[in-house]
Amino acid sequence: MNGGLYNYISQDRVIWGTPAGTAILEEAARRNSEKLFIIASKTLNRKTSVISDIKAVLGDKLVGTFDECQEHAPRDTIIAAANAVRASNPDLIISIGGGTVIDTTKVVLVALAENVTTADGLDGLHLSINPDGSRRTPAISAPPIRQIAVPTTLSGAEYSCLGGSSDPKRKIKDGFYGSEICPAAVIIDPAVTLPTPEWLWLSTGIRAIDHAIESICSPGAVPLVDACALHSLSLLSEALGDYHNNPEDLGARQKALQGAWLASQGILRVDYGASHGIGHSLGAVTQLSHGYTSCVLLPAVLRWNREDPQNNVRQRLIAERMGREDGDAAQAVENLISSLGLPTRLRDVNVSKNDFAQVAKGAMGNIWVNTNPRPITSEEDVMEILLQAY
Repeated sequence: MNGGLYNYISQDRVIWGTPAGTAILEEAARRNSEKLFIIASKTLNRKTSVISDIKAVLGDKLVGTFDECQEHAPRDTIIAAANAVRASNPDLIISIGGGTVIDTTKVVLVALAENVTTADGLDGLHLSINPDGSRRTPAISAPPIRQIAVPTTLSGAEYSCLGGSSDPKRKIKDGFYGSEICPAAVIIDPAVTLPTPEWLWLSTGIRAIDHAIESICSPGAVPLVDACALHSLSLLSEALGDYHNNPEDLGARQKALQGAWLASQGILRVDYGASHGIGHSLGAVTQLSHGYTSCVLLPAVLRWNREDPQNNVRQRLIAERMGREDGDAAQAVENLISSLGLPTRLRDVNVSKNDFAQVAKGAMGNIWVNTNPRPITSEEDVMEILLQAY
């Protein structure tokens, strides 16, 4: 018999069916929190009514707001946000936004836990690969406060203890792990997602599908993760199509948010592969959004991995769940991406072949390139995948 392990995260509740502002107040009261601090994007805060509507409900419990989050959560932004939180001294952070906002908040909690006040202070606190190929996971103290999240995209960042932050100096995106940096609760409210741009909603939907597929294809498969991931493929495929036909459909939006929840149950509970790993490097080098990195990389990685017999069997499960009888998971995914009007090739998003060498170099240090189902042993292997994706 094979052994295994599934880590439950420090997350109490997922709430839906209640407007976000009301749900935040109720959750704050349950936690005896009186001083709330919002972390959001500048666009959501300044160009939509989402944050102002929630602020009106929170009233004098709100003690501060930070809205300078930037894509891929660069280190300087982390420090600026951490300083803003320290100045306001809240007892609960509310992250409202997509993966950028939620990841920023996670790494802010790492900075608060370890008393980091400079960008370089994050050195040594992120996940890395040891010379022998094993994973190095620094021990992070419990943060002094927690966050609750209100997601506005389908990135699924709210369901894990892993936060990403890019280091512009090295052009590498690092992962930070802490058992209590995940949101203590998640509030699903499709109404707050209405201002989310269509390209972002749909591409993060493919990101959620990427979570599900790389969970199913993981060499260390877990029954609970498999069950959630397979069901999420059904939910997401249907919900993204319904949304594409009618973006105002709140039922489709809620179904997609729940699909993203299920798809995310494998994050750092099973080992992912090269779509995520190369995607992290591609995003750090080119600033391409993670939704788009999944769109352009996932089909190519599936094709590269199906040379592994065991992975080919797993891919057949994916293809069947996505309605394809010939077992071609890569084509099933590519067809869905195309049907949503999203890019399927690196050239479609203006990535140059001149970037490939730097992307490949950065990818070799990524924890999930190191655990790809078909072993990736060199930068040349990464280059082969990038050329397939071009």
